[in-house]
Formats: sequence, C-alpha cells, structure tokens
Amino acid sequence: MAKAKTAFICQNCGVSSAKWMGRCPSCQEWNTFVEEVLETDAPGAYKWDSTGRREKKTATRPRTLREIGDHALERIVTPDTEFNRVLGGGIVPGSLVLMGGEPGIGKSTLMLQIGAGLGELSILYVSGEESEEQIKLRAIRLGLNPDTCYILTETNTQKLFRHAKELKPALLVVDSIQTLHSDYIESTPGSVSQIRECTGELQRFAKETGTPVLLIGHITKDGTIAGPKLLEHMVDTVLQFEGDRHNNYRILRTLKNRFGSTAELGIYEMLEDGLRQVHNPSEVLLGERDEPLSGIAIAAMMEGMRPMLIEVQALVAPSAYGTPQRSATGFDLRRLHMLLAVLEKRCGFQFANQDVFLNIAGGLRVDDPAIDLAIVSALLSSLEDRPLPERTAFAGEVGLSGEIRPVTRIGQRITEAARLGMTHLYISRQNLKGLASVQGIEIVAVGRVDEVFDSVSG
Repeated sequence: MAKAKTAFICQNCGVSSAKWMGRCPSCQEWNTFVEEVLETDAPGAYKWDSTGRREKKTATRPRTLREIGDHALERIVTPDTEFNRVLGGGIVPGSLVLMGGEPGIGKSTLMLQIGAGLGELSILYVSGEESEEQIKLRAIRLGLNPDTCYILTETNTQKLFRHAKELKPALLVVDSIQTLHSDYIESTPGSVSQIRECTGELQRFAKETGTPVLLIGHITKDGTIAGPKLLEHMVDTVLQFEGDRHNNYRILRTLKNRFGSTAELGIYEMLEDGLRQVHNPSEVLLGERDEPLSGIAIAAMMEGMRPMLIEVQALVAPSAYGTPQRSATGFDLRRLHMLLAVLEKRCGFQFANQDVFLNIAGGLRVDDPAIDLAIVSALLSSLEDRPLPERTAFAGEVGLSGEIRPVTRIGQRITEAARLGMTHLYISRQNLKGLASVQGIEIVAVGRVDEVFDSVSG
C-alpha cells in the first residue's frame, strides 16, 4: 500500500509542520496541531483531504436550480416507527448517521434491532469493541435474522471497505467510530486525526455506493460526542440516545438532520428482550392511584413535536436544619428557585423555612416552560396538604410578576389532555385567542398564579 503524505496542521492559524509541536510558533496557541492527510497514491482509497473537500475525478460546472433534476428521496422504512419518525420518515440511502449516548444506554441494542427489522435486506455490523460470540448472544436474544446479518470484528477501514464491496449490504453499522483506524494516519485510534479521517472515508464510501452508514459514537463526561466538532458537521444526521440506566425509559433525540425536522423524538422502554417502542408515552408516564394525594399535578407539555402528559411530584416539608434544602430531579434547579421566589414575593406563600423536593415521574428531563403552572400547583398542593382535583391538567408559563404567560401549540396540548380523559385544563388567558373548542374537556383560563390556587382549592 502506498504511503500517504501527512503533515501537522495548526487548527487555529493553519500553519503546517513536519512534526507535532505542543505550542504553535505562529499563533502561540497550545495543543492545536493535528495530523492530516495531504496526498496519497493508493488506488481506490476512500479518503477526505485536509481542506474538507471530496476529491472528484470529473469536472463540475455551475448549474441553475432549473437545470438540477428533481429526485425524490426513496427512504428505507424500518418497522421501528419511532426511529423512522426521528429520521424524518426512514433511512436515506447514502446518508451518514451518527448516534451518541452514555455507555450501557442501549445504542448497540437499538442498531441490532433496526437491522433485524429490515427483512430480506442484508446488514453488515462492524464492531471494534465486542467479539462475534458476544454479538451473537445479543442477536439471539433480540430475535435477529441469522441469514441477513453479517458480523465483522474489524477496526481497519480499508479491510472494512473490502468486505463491504463484496457483500454490498443495504445498511452498514459501525460500532464505534472511535475504534476505527486508517492506514494513512499514524496516530492511535480515537485521536482527533483518526476520527476525522475514518469519518471522511466512510462518508465518501456512503456517497459513492449509496449505502447508508450508521455510526455509534462515544460521549465525554460532559455529555458531548467524543472527537472533533467537525465530526458532527461531516455527518448528515446526529442522534442522541438519552436516559437513566436505572430507569427503563429511553429518549432518542435529533440534534441535526439534513433530511427532516430536528424537533422529533422517539421513546423506548428497555426490557429483557430489547427495546420496546412506546407509542403512547402519556399513558405510561401517568401513574394510577387509589386515592388522591397532595403534591401531584399533571402537566400538558410538548417534547419536540409530540404532546405528552407527565406527572409532576412535589414534597414541601418543614426544614429540620438551618438552611432549607432544594432538590429537583428532571427539572432545572435554578428555575425551581425562581418559581419559589415568585410564590413568596407575589403570592405571599412562605417557603423560606421549608424543604422543597421536586420530581418528574418516569425519569424524564423536561425543559418545556409550559410545566411551570403544574409545578407551582404541585408545590402549593403539598404546602397546604390539599390534593388537586382529579382529571385536571395544567399548561402555562409563570412570569416573574406572577402572571400566567401563553405557551405554543396549545391546540395539541388540549387534544392530548382530552384524549386521555382530563376534564379540566388550566391555561393562560392569552391562549384563548382563536382557540377552537374541544369536546369532553373544560378550558379554565387564568391570568395569575393566585387565581389558579383559588380555583383549584374551591
């Protein structure tokens, strides 16, 4: 194999060097030199040059929009409707999809299940972390088709492409991109240079052959995908698999999607036989109780483009120590402090000597401001030890002056609440403009927080 010409390029100013240096002599920045491939004579190599442009053998010319033909995207539709929704309708041929998530969250399990649902279409699963026997045990547990799934334990990209050309799979899965290495880069696998070069080779392979490639990526302790930020720019779609390993529910979010919306998400439940799609998350996240309890409120929220009803739990108890405790699970603690300050300043409720604990049921992480009204209602219900009326939901943002601000997509929230049997929904008075009536649910419009408490307390 021909030797590639490489150099170390400063990522800050662009100066080149024949060897790695800790500090750039031009811009005086530290640890900015990265090894990059400049030129290679290897025939048929899928490579990506240092400037970020794919090499083309044929000359191109500028064309107007009218000259460019219309080609509809023929997606590969999988039986996993949640995965199809997140991608915008299915897997686009020739696309490069990157999925990140914490260790043990279920990334490999999800990829194997998607491969199992392709029917007669073949899948090449490349693993650099597990042996063939380990993957087979998981595949048997998931019910994977043994005749259409090919397992390859390889970390060299050129060997990977050789097998892919022979098999011509309908889908290529790489687990994970941090374990691959290219012969044209001398750095170790997982380094910035190797990740960028291997991703570039996979991108060229996907575009030239029309084979969709699904990449699994590691994440750092900060929760971001490991490797250079350029990695997310090179791929077509970036997915984030979230959830608590001690909780059964997982959320698949879209951070970037060139072929669809970034507001969609999929919800799964981890079981012994794999991940199960949750088509109606509201019924799963709402708990059933034999008797009404204080400190519990139902919030009508939007998770991406999907309306959901979740259960907000609050506990307010007298503080046994000098400084009261403030704890929030699944909700921003700073916003909880703001809501407590609004209740004290604008409504006259005393929380200064009370411990406050807040929990979003189901292990979800929520950032929709429309759940402010449900959180305030749950806090006041626990403070007064008075249960809220049954079949009552809330959707409204609380401002610093104590007013209830309007929220977006109020029609979808009302429809979801009515479908799940809610009889009353508290919303902002400003949301009534142009709102169509919905059968089976009463809309209660409020303007301030104290109006909500007076209404629900009778």
